[in-house]
Amino acid sequence: MKKVLLLAFIILAASACKNNDQLVLKNSMGRINSLVIVIDNSEWLGKPGDALRNIIGAPVLGLPQEENQFSVTQTPVKAFKTIFQTSRNLLLVGYGDEDTYKVKTNLYAAPQLVMTILGKDEASLLAQIEKHKKDIIDVFKNADIEVYQKKLAASLLKNDTIKTLKKLNVSLDIPADYRRVDDTGDFLWFRKHIEKGDMNLLIYELPLKEIDSIENSIAAERDIIGKKYIPGPSDGSYMITEAAYAPHIMPTELNKLPAFETRGKWEVKNDFMAGPFLNYTVIDKANNRLLVFEGFTYAPNADKRDYMFELEAIIKTLKI
Repeated sequence: MKKVLLLAFIILAASACKNNDQLVLKNSMGRINSLVIVIDNSEWLGKPGDALRNIIGAPVLGLPQEENQFSVTQTPVKAFKTIFQTSRNLLLVGYGDEDTYKVKTNLYAAPQLVMTILGKDEASLLAQIEKHKKDIIDVFKNADIEVYQKKLAASLLKNDTIKTLKKLNVSLDIPADYRRVDDTGDFLWFRKHIEKGDMNLLIYELPLKEIDSIENSIAAERDIIGKKYIPGPSDGSYMITEAAYAPHIMPTELNKLPAFETRGKWEVKNDFMAGPFLNYTVIDKANNRLLVFEGFTYAPNADKRDYMFELEAIIKTLKI
């Protein structure tokens, strides 16, 4: 029965996909970093559900308190009605005649991403989930970033009024609700006030180093910048990388250039302020420099996952 229900859903989804040209799709619903998982209760409470929770429940790196990758709603196949079909992010998991991994867009609403993971039996399904565990995070996160960037693009600051962006010859989609704190031509700091604190964007350049030494110098370089440009609330205080724990540093790409993504926690030397930061150090060999784009949040006693996600979405609009 489970197979029949699930296959009927897939056939319906495929039919909807084929006829999208004739459909007027509803607007999708759902917050950023939210995910609806369509899976029968017996699987959700069993090993497949455990495997999914281990992936989705893994904490986002660099946050002071543990926060899951997604806020999750689970529904069995038979309850998959209109209220869920308009969700922006859908993950369909269950059993089928063959092992399957598919990603489709805009089946029931727009924008929408629908990922299907099927196995012939429990062992095959668990293997499929393990095989695509990175996709479960990355595909939905990247789709959310695109959606968020389009939302932010509705009202942006003009880059030609920002001295540092002009001097560095870069563009960045900075929302109009961010306010200039500092713009020297060599260092840029914008801030957005939120209910329980603020969100911050930093941009600056550094001399190009030997590639092997860049990763080891990221924390030290940002401490130098913090001392020079980012004072704390008391005399002699300034922002530094949290001394007690090493940040997470991973190679990546930004604007098709090699870069390092660094996630960790900042604190204020000689004071008690702290919070998460996200740093992208971009290797711009053509211009013999490192470009640094950083977002950090101060929001005591508040969840910070979605704030950091917004900063990541902004930074990833970079163009050189």
